[in-house]
Amino acid sequence: MSASDKHLSRRQFIGQASCAGVGASALFSTLLSLRLANSLAAQTATGDYKALVCLFLAGGNDSFNMLVPTTSAEYSAYAAVRGNLALAKDTLLQITPGNLSGRTLGVHPSMTEVRDLFTSGKLAFVSNVGSLVRPTTLADYKANRYRPLSLYSHADQIKQWQTCMPDQRTAVGWGGRAADIIKSLNAQSLVSMNISLSGQNTFLTGQNAFTYTVGSTGATALTGYSPTAANNLNALRTAAVDSNLGADYQNLFEKSFAGSTADAVDSYYDFTAAISAANLTTTVIPAGNSLAANLAMVSRIAASNSRLGARRQVFFVQYGGWDHHDEVINNQVNMLRTVSQGLNTFWSALGEFGLQNNVTLFSASDFGRTLTSNGNGSDHAWGGNHLVMGGAVRGGNVYGNREQGYYPDFQNLSAIDTGQGRLIPGVAVDEYARDLLSWFGISSGDMNYVLPAFSSRFGGRESLGIMSAATATPTTPTTPTTPTTTTPTTSGGSNSGGSSSGGGGSMSAITTAGLGSLLLLKKLADRKKKIAAEEAAGKSTS
Repeated sequence: MSASDKHLSRRQFIGQASCAGVGASALFSTLLSLRLANSLAAQTATGDYKALVCLFLAGGNDSFNMLVPTTSAEYSAYAAVRGNLALAKDTLLQITPGNLSGRTLGVHPSMTEVRDLFTSGKLAFVSNVGSLVRPTTLADYKANRYRPLSLYSHADQIKQWQTCMPDQRTAVGWGGRAADIIKSLNAQSLVSMNISLSGQNTFLTGQNAFTYTVGSTGATALTGYSPTAANNLNALRTAAVDSNLGADYQNLFEKSFAGSTADAVDSYYDFTAAISAANLTTTVIPAGNSLAANLAMVSRIAASNSRLGARRQVFFVQYGGWDHHDEVINNQVNMLRTVSQGLNTFWSALGEFGLQNNVTLFSASDFGRTLTSNGNGSDHAWGGNHLVMGGAVRGGNVYGNREQGYYPDFQNLSAIDTGQGRLIPGVAVDEYARDLLSWFGISSGDMNYVLPAFSSRFGGRESLGIMSAATATPTTPTTPTTPTTTTPTTSGGSNSGGSSSGGGGSMSAITTAGLGSLLLLKKLADRKKKIAAEEAAGKSTS
């Protein structure tokens, strides 16, 4: 900044101060949703691309009505324990899993698309999964041994599913720890490899990795910020933000705040330019299905992986409202249909982009629910059923505890029933995650960082075998030297809120909108150069 710039008239001072004041509200209203993305290591993004997508069914899905036993004796036992919550056998969509020795199961009647994906080998179920401190027996449970913290609590069980730390409270998730390890495979970018369609969450938070939050229509810009605006309120707001960014702050916090804001602004344009070329042309998003819209956006971001410099990405999509203490039968009709149609939309979208073999989606939820009825609903329980979809999934099977026959035998539940049909999980979340992470590319040497309790508590148990490739291209060990923080804290808020409801193309394929975004990127780059030059000039004259 030149010496003449430091002497302002009263009119200039008032004008600049007012401008900065207008910009402040826009800055504070947006920075919380546009978290500063992690600084990715400089490495050429070549080779395979893989993405994990966590579909979190917040509230606790009653998943033993999503996947029901249908062999004669087992269905009779199911109907007896479920009472008025039992689905009629002739309404169920029958499947014959390839690994259950002839046992048949039924998929909820609203999930036609899921049934079709299963029978075509693109989707698998994983049965009776839950948060476990270590393999647990009914005797252990009755003696109060090895119980997860605050078992049956929404807030704690959500965190335990998202952190794989069932006996400690931590704000670091296993998706975030995976990013800590594997982000060096990605090129430098202002856009984090961890992307949420449902706001901030524990799952994607690492020691160094952060979450970049977007919506079903893309990234969120700073309110009123538009470098192309002229002679209107947005032009004034844009000038206000730029004046904040260009100010020669003396206070370290203010300077860091301005720098973070600049990165947030730039990351918006980086992201928007990257996804502008990835547009769906044949996939139809069902009207009113916000989950399908969110998953369609995930597919577009995945298709933009080369433009974002990403060989690995982790996504989080939440669909809430599953805490059905009442009217579980009626509520699941529409909600499970939404899930089924959303997954079908996602599969179609990945097919458009040639990414079906590169992306794996898996479901998660707070916990299962009681098999017994409380009247018209079911209460908080423990183990539950989940699904995994992707071209790399060994579909058409139901995975689970081998000793339990992969899917619990409803005729013989007494050894795992803690009461009211609250089933002790046969598969730990850690084991479920281990199969997914091995495919994703986390090496065995780094698994202890991502899943801190696994080797000491479940290391002797064999892989579930969900994925067709046990391991991907090995990661270069980059385990952070600082161990995962697991200091007990008070329980965080629940995430069980309302419903949310081959590689990318070349730069030559970018649409007119994309070119406009590139021009905006150039404008921002020019602005940064100007600010840097002014700072350098100021230092040379001081």
